[in-house]
Amino acid sequence: MSDQKNPVPESEEPSIGQVMGPLTGFWQTKILLTAAESGLFTELSGSSATAEELSTRLGYRMPGAGDFFLALAGLGLLHASEDGTFRNSPAAERYLVRGRPEFIGGYLQFCERELNPAWEGLGTALRTGTPQNPAALEGNPYETLYQDRESTESFLESMDTLNTPLLRRLGEIDWSGYGSFVDVGGARGNVAHHLALRNPHLKGAVFDLPQLEGAFTTHMAGLGNDGAVSFHGGDFFAGPLPESDVLIFGHVLHNWGVDERRTLLRKAHDAIRPGGAVIIYDPMVSNSAPPLYATLAALSMLVWSAGGGEYPVSDCHAWLEEAGFHPETVGPEDTPDDVLVIGRKS
Repeated sequence: MSDQKNPVPESEEPSIGQVMGPLTGFWQTKILLTAAESGLFTELSGSSATAEELSTRLGYRMPGAGDFFLALAGLGLLHASEDGTFRNSPAAERYLVRGRPEFIGGYLQFCERELNPAWEGLGTALRTGTPQNPAALEGNPYETLYQDRESTESFLESMDTLNTPLLRRLGEIDWSGYGSFVDVGGARGNVAHHLALRNPHLKGAVFDLPQLEGAFTTHMAGLGNDGAVSFHGGDFFAGPLPESDVLIFGHVLHNWGVDERRTLLRKAHDAIRPGGAVIIYDPMVSNSAPPLYATLAALSMLVWSAGGGEYPVSDCHAWLEEAGFHPETVGPEDTPDDVLVIGRKS
């Protein structure tokens, strides 16, 4: 007999799909990564092909390849026509074709090579609190990441993918009262370039590990940067930060533990000129039911980084106040996007 005193609302009726969905998510990930690695979407760009034709071009065998293509259609990445041909979906054509401005292949490679192996040790990380990325156990996962050219390129592409949605919001900040900025951990300068392009009066710079200078120079040349953005090599834990009106920490603080975050913000306060500001953006966790994106990002930092993780907006404000800034949150907190916080220096 059902419990009439506490009936389960129809909208909350248990479904096996709530369990099977996450389980098959691993299979869906492998389907996407396998297709991207094979160059399938680039091969199909602007055209269509039958399963047999596409199998031949990719070196696959039927009938398994046919099921593979149908699965990609089920995921919304291919479109299966009634005549038996496949073509890219609009999303695949936009994001998964090499050479497109919004191509995210670098981020997919970073997930496959770096994040996903670390996620295999999630249970251990939860029990021990230690990262499952061997390089992070040695202190700085970026030192080893940047030793391999292919890994470096895929990681830098992935960072550009993640910070591109912030470009509009950063550009909407009133920069008229500032003359310079430094993007701390700004990699190959994607954010810095677009900020300088939108605000020609600004003198921009990137501060990152010295081994990224070559990638920065190459990327700036490809973007047609005329020298408005410069590169400064260094380790932000080993010395002072460059003096500037504004320092930007984008997807930086969540890579490190609380003590390191406080240290960086104190250094930022020392480096920022009076009347300047520090800008922080991360997928912050702001309440008891944050967006899934934020909690997944937090767990990614747990398993991969050196003590990193996401943090509440209130903690970010507290660290800024402790360092001497006056903090404010720009825009809504509970969104699937990064939270943007500004700390102003008197």
